[in-house]
Amino acid sequence: MSVGRMSGGKLVIASHNPGKVREIADLLAPHGLSVVSAARLGLPEPEETGATFAENAILKATDAANASGLPVLADDSGICVAALGGQPGIYSARWAGPDKDFTVAMQRIERELAGAADRSAAFICVLCLAWPDGRYETFEGRVDGTLVWPPRGTKGFGYDPMFVPEGGSLTFGEMDPAAKHAISHRARAFAKVLARGVADLR
Repeated sequence: MSVGRMSGGKLVIASHNPGKVREIADLLAPHGLSVVSAARLGLPEPEETGATFAENAILKATDAANASGLPVLADDSGICVAALGGQPGIYSARWAGPDKDFTVAMQRIERELAGAADRSAAFICVLCLAWPDGRYETFEGRVDGTLVWPPRGTKGFGYDPMFVPEGGSLTFGEMDPAAKHAISHRARAFAKVLARGVADLR
C-alpha cells in the first residue's frame, strides 16, 4: 500500500494531550493528511482500562473511530524505569495526578529510586490505527536511555526533561523537536506505520 495515497485524507488523533497531538501532527505533516484532535471534535476520553500500552491504544483508537466515523490514530505511551520494575509504565500520566503536573511525576520517580545505582529507563509507544469498520493495527516503538536529576530543558513534555536517550548527552527536554522526532519512541512507532502503509486512510 502506498503512503502517497494518504494525501487529502482526514485523520483523528485520539488524544487530549496537547504535547502528543502536536508531536504526532508534526510527524504526519509531510504526508498531506488533515488531522484533527479528539478534543477538538468533542470526543470524550475513554477510561484506560487496559493492562498494556497496546490494549489502551486499541481502546482509544476504536472508541474514537466508532464515534467519529473517521480513521483514527491513537497513542499510548509512557516511561518504564528498570529499578522500579517497569513502573510507571501504563500509569505514566496518572503519576502526574489530576492536574497533569509532570514535575510532581518526575519528583516521584526520583524519590522512589532512592539513590538506586541503576538509572536505566525506556520510553515505549504503541500506536493504533483504527477504521470505522472495526479494523485496527498496532505498531510499537521504543527508545532506551538513562534518567538524570535534576531535570533539564523545557522543549519537551511529560518526562522528557529527565530522560537522556542512549548514546546522547542532551535530555529530550533539551533537544530541538526535529532532533527528538528523529529518534523518539513515537517516531519509531510511526516509522512502522509508514512502512506498513496506510493507503485506505481516507
